[in-house]
Amino acid sequence: MTPFAEAVRKLRARKGVTQKQMAAALNVSPAYLSALEHGRRGVPSFDLLQRIAGYFNIIWDEAEELFLVAGSSDPRVIVDTSGLPSEYTEFANRLAKRIRNLDSADIARLSAFLENGGKGDGKAS
Repeated sequence: MTPFAEAVRKLRARKGVTQKQMAAALNVSPAYLSALEHGRRGVPSFDLLQRIAGYFNIIWDEAEELFLVAGSSDPRVIVDTSGLPSEYTEFANRLAKRIRNLDSADIARLSAFLENGGKGDGKAS
């Protein structure tokens, strides 16, 4: 599941609507909406994001958050290491092979490392 899928499921549960009802209101197929909620589709279009925000009547911070999580929810990421030293390509390939074996604590540590500009001490650079 992607962060966007999780957000949409929570919004749907809060409003008390089924996927089929939501799909009909957004003029998309229930199969597409299901695939989106299961992380089997890429990032939805800006138009669809606007319709989803309108459907749930969310504005300002909540809508912005939905758009942000959509932007980081593509289940098929391409990492372009062309032009970078060979160790970058090797690292990207090792990560791709092992990401399914990382647990949530590993992901949290790596995310914190990236958020802190690569500093291992948890302090922002």
